[in-house]
Amino acid sequence: KLVEEERSNGRIGNFLGGLNATLRKLVFRVIASRPIPEHIAFILDGNRRFARKWNLTEGAGHKTGFLALMSVLKYCYEIGVKYVTIYAFSLDNFNRRPDEVQYVMDLMQDKIEGFLKEVSIINQYGVRVLFIGDLDRLYEPVRIAAEKAMEATAKNSTTYLLVCVAYTSSHEIPRAIHEACEEKDGAMANSIRDMKGKGVFNGDGYTNVNHGSQAVIKVVDLDKHMYMGVAPDPDILV
Repeated sequence: KLVEEERSNGRIGNFLGGLNATLRKLVFRVIASRPIPEHIAFILDGNRRFARKWNLTEGAGHKTGFLALMSVLKYCYEIGVKYVTIYAFSLDNFNRRPDEVQYVMDLMQDKIEGFLKEVSIINQYGVRVLFIGDLDRLYEPVRIAAEKAMEATAKNSTTYLLVCVAYTSSHEIPRAIHEACEEKDGAMANSIRDMKGKGVFNGDGYTNVNHGSQAVIKVVDLDKHMYMGVAPDPDILV
């Protein structure tokens, strides 16, 4: 009797699973008939609150959040979203308790290494993974795993998954300004060296050197040095 019940439950489970997949495809076909956002970004938040609400350990909250994220990513790619960004771990999060930071780093390393084991399947879908942020701040095993994932998917261009770790916009903006200024300084120095080599000089210094236009920092200069410059601006932020 128990065996028969297990078989029956298995058949029902398979039927419901197939029905769910069919309904999802139908819904996605309806959604895909309208304009699809090119880029959707998700701020991951609330794992600890979820764990407290359901009397779970803090680690269980992060694991549940990760499973929910995987489902959302799958749906995004199925409906044709080209860029998906997840804000996973900010620079400010490093100020949390050391044991919590260590747990998140261990979880991240475990998931990235699991991803690498399935990288051949990922490559079939043409997904390129990019880790965005001050990666030197990551714990070394996580940074090494992230670099391997980026290298393994570097040739893909169908869809992009941008994972923002050790990232905040308040760090990205001054960093971009600093690098743009350094680039301008280098261009000005090269210009002066070129003029010196040509011997263009009068009593007051070198002539015909347009430093003013070179010194101006424009939006395009900042865009070039932004971490997020690899993708268009998000159409939707969740």
